[in-house]
Amino acid sequence: MFKDYYSILEVDENVSQNDLKLAFKKQALKWHPDRNSGVDSTIQMQNINEAYLILKDNEARSRYDKEYRRYKEFEKINKRSKESNKNENTSSQNEFQPDDEILKKWMNNAKKQAVDLARETIKEFKGITEVGVKEAVKGAGNQFIYQILAGLLFVIVLGLSKSCS
Repeated sequence: MFKDYYSILEVDENVSQNDLKLAFKKQALKWHPDRNSGVDSTIQMQNINEAYLILKDNEARSRYDKEYRRYKEFEKINKRSKESNKNENTSSQNEFQPDDEILKKWMNNAKKQAVDLARETIKEFKGITEVGVKEAVKGAGNQFIYQILAGLLFVIVLGLSKSCS
């Protein structure tokens, strides 16, 4: 299935590389799984990463743009066809297929990289969480020991002050 990377990143086809990077960051923050729990946010984040991987590379973007224009024309024709056949019971779902074999490979690689990136991010997050919990427990344990020592010191001082009077 051909993905509209421009709509995923919510940018125009003529977006500059700098604005593309800003749009990627905006969408990444908006859809990051830490902010939006659920499968949809993970899938959306993968799509955002995939789109950015293709569009940030000039050669990939050039190839993508050629197919994107064909895709838009394909969508127009399909829309007109559906409108003209709306009274008929037709369920022919045509999917756009890019002609550029190199672009297909790059898009598949970008998809794999996006999935791997999501997995790695989750793995890192779990690792960070584990370290945080261990440090919190360690800190709480130290605090508990300090409280016991402070309590013992208080009891000793209180006992000494009563025995002196």
